[in-house]
Amino acid sequence: QLQLAVSGGGLVQPGGSLRLSCAASGFTLEDYAVGWFRQAPGKEREGVSCISSAGITEYTDSVKGQLRIFRDNAKNTVYLQMSNLKPEDTATYSCAVPRNRFGRCVLESNRYDYWGQGAQVTVSA
Repeated sequence: QLQLAVSGGGLVQPGGSLRLSCAASGFTLEDYAVGWFRQAPGKEREGVSCISSAGITEYTDSVKGQLRIFRDNAKNTVYLQMSNLKPEDTATYSCAVPRNRFGRCVLESNRYDYWGQGAQVTVSA
């Protein structure tokens, strides 16, 4: 069974840091591009970062310098390291992969086919 498990969400103070994990089972995650998306209450889903199987990364302009995406292939996991968090970063975060291997890194949710469960990130004092 193909699964993506998201972990690492929680409550963090403004200016703090948090690391989200996207762990795959049933397939080799390093063969796929991986995207991170978030959705705040009342807002549309937003692509925040992605990484290709070759390690090419992209970030949406609103989070550049704040987020870092990277892989640990030995753990079959992609991470999203978040720093200098702000209340506006509060959202449900999910990771996703496309059905085709070795695809381009994109920040468009309709290019992804398999999704992990959402992890709540709340930034509040």
